[in-house]
Amino acid sequence: MTSAHHNAITNFIWGIADDVLRDVYVRGKYRDVILPMTVIRRLDAVLEPSKEKVLGMKKQLDGAGIANQHAALCQAAGEAFYNVSPFTLRDLKNRAKQQQLKADFEAYLDGFSPNVQEILDKFKFRNQIPTLIEADILGHLIEKFLDARINLGPKPVQDVDGNEILPALDNHSMGTIFEELIRRFNEENNEEAGEHFTPRDVVKLMADLIFLPVADDIESGTYLVYDGACGTGGMLTVAEERLAELAQSHGKEVSIHLFGQEVQPETYAISKADLLLKGEGAEAENMKYGSTLSSDAFPSQEFDFMLSNPPYGKSWKTDLERLGGKGDIKDPRFVTQHGGDPEFKMITRSSDGQLMFLVNKLSKMKHSTRLGSRIAQVHNGSSLFTGDAGQGESNIRRWIIENDWLEAIIACPENMFYNTGIATYIWILTNRKSKERRGKVQLIDATEWFLPLRRNLGKKNCEFSEEHIRAICDLVVNPVETEKSKIFTNEAFGYWKVTVDRPLRLAVDLSPTRLERFERTCGKAKEEPLSNLARRVAKTFGVGPHLDFNAFMDAAQADADKNGVKLTAKRKKLLQSELCETSEDAAPVLKKIHKPGKAAPDPIHGLFEAEVGGKTCVVEYEPDTALRDSEQVPLLEEGGIEAFFRREVLPYTPDAWIDPDKTLVGYEISFTRHFYRPAPMRTLDEIKADIYALEQETEGLLEQIVGEAE
Repeated sequence: MTSAHHNAITNFIWGIADDVLRDVYVRGKYRDVILPMTVIRRLDAVLEPSKEKVLGMKKQLDGAGIANQHAALCQAAGEAFYNVSPFTLRDLKNRAKQQQLKADFEAYLDGFSPNVQEILDKFKFRNQIPTLIEADILGHLIEKFLDARINLGPKPVQDVDGNEILPALDNHSMGTIFEELIRRFNEENNEEAGEHFTPRDVVKLMADLIFLPVADDIESGTYLVYDGACGTGGMLTVAEERLAELAQSHGKEVSIHLFGQEVQPETYAISKADLLLKGEGAEAENMKYGSTLSSDAFPSQEFDFMLSNPPYGKSWKTDLERLGGKGDIKDPRFVTQHGGDPEFKMITRSSDGQLMFLVNKLSKMKHSTRLGSRIAQVHNGSSLFTGDAGQGESNIRRWIIENDWLEAIIACPENMFYNTGIATYIWILTNRKSKERRGKVQLIDATEWFLPLRRNLGKKNCEFSEEHIRAICDLVVNPVETEKSKIFTNEAFGYWKVTVDRPLRLAVDLSPTRLERFERTCGKAKEEPLSNLARRVAKTFGVGPHLDFNAFMDAAQADADKNGVKLTAKRKKLLQSELCETSEDAAPVLKKIHKPGKAAPDPIHGLFEAEVGGKTCVVEYEPDTALRDSEQVPLLEEGGIEAFFRREVLPYTPDAWIDPDKTLVGYEISFTRHFYRPAPMRTLDEIKADIYALEQETEGLLEQIVGEAE
């Protein structure tokens, strides 16, 4: 069927909404009627030829008292669904009385098989019947869907001589019409069309990216394909067709089973209806309703191939709460053992859950088969770099790359998707990398490979041609370095996040003004003994400022011991916060003095050699949190963290040190850094010409102004 015919049918159905529903529904609610009616009419058209046979079988089964009738009725219908009501839509077309039409139409809907009932329930279509009856438009609506100018049936419409008037509508074409209707309705409502389906050119590319690299290794057998954010199921059906085609071209016989989960009831209904209409009843049962993140429908299932375009930039806070909250998630998909951490958490911020869908897929990889699993998933740019070292997003990237699962990332052109014009990326992952790919990741810049569309589809204004898809896949199948394809070692994307501390340096002020203020503070805190202690120390020590806080605290401790004052941690903190100011000229504040022989000097890691009480020992200093900084040190840094620190930090802050307990490993991927092309500088002649042109323009304006003044 041609795209022109697709468009004609879509436009006709779209026109039904304006023709029948205009004065009854606001435009934003048209979809609540038109989408389920499109599905119902398609089901009706498929079942029309077997109607009498199904009714006969129903009568026979009832007479025999058989309760479980589903399989026999499906066999009679020749489909994975059936309708046992005495009506077809054509029977209801001419009902004159609205109440009779209502009763018969409801009986017609009730006659569908349980799998269709679930579809109708998710559409919430029965809720619309009272409105349609009250407005006296249900009959008109049915009549429009039976119009002789369109054919929603799987067989062609012929005239009395057997000549084709209208071509048959195959299952793939019906799916395309579903998707186009949804996109149009979403645009009418300013909703996110891209949440429901992915452009076919992108889906074709994704399917080829997971199948072509292993096309020669596909054997006869059964393969499972999964999409955890399946929308209307279009991605799964394209993948199924492509895998079957490749297997056939290699002389293999394969059985393909589709699995999907979708949280939007309406799109779930369409995905299930689509598979039913294709005669894939078992596959329709593998479509599950609910949230993949908080209510995984396939917790113990593993899949050969997985592909998705999950929502990005969308909150998953509700799922997070259902899983127990960020601190209490125990789901083994998202909390694992890695890098020496028995509870390595891969939980992103609640404002964006796209990487969580990827982690879900990775938990479903096959590890015991020769081909393992291959995954393709669409992301926006934030998945490449959002999240600091140790945070959920970075941990996910680390887990993926250190397990050597990331094969390639393809940067797509902007405006490739219906609902967003931002940059998007296709991630390709596998747990069976080829020998030449092990330990490496390929980045492909395909941002300039596209054809413009003659008419925008939402925000989509361009598409991949067959040549573009072939060029991208060739680079993945045969990875080579080009201007558009670069290959890196896994470690190239990793870094250590190093915490750099400097010592806290405090000057002590024991002036009368400061002591009076301290006395008031102690009064409020009911710490009068501490106020008296400070005044006694001031008499011995003098007004100051004193540049050795350690000596001051020694004097305070001695006075406390002498006068029976307990110098608690709280009181020490009060002395420090109320009587001291930071000063670059002051001595570092001691945190710990190590016993002789218990620690060796290691100034880079905060163990300094110092003289305390006339003895040389190893000490640690209190860090000044206001001066605390961090550095990113590449994992490929020659000489590692220490070499970087000596070169980049110590020459400028010689008293700095690294806190090894705070060092974290992070990963991020920067396409901009690797594919950045600076704009060429303009020549002096071009700049000069612009200046002269501006001068002439300015002179002309001045003449106009002066002339008007005269």
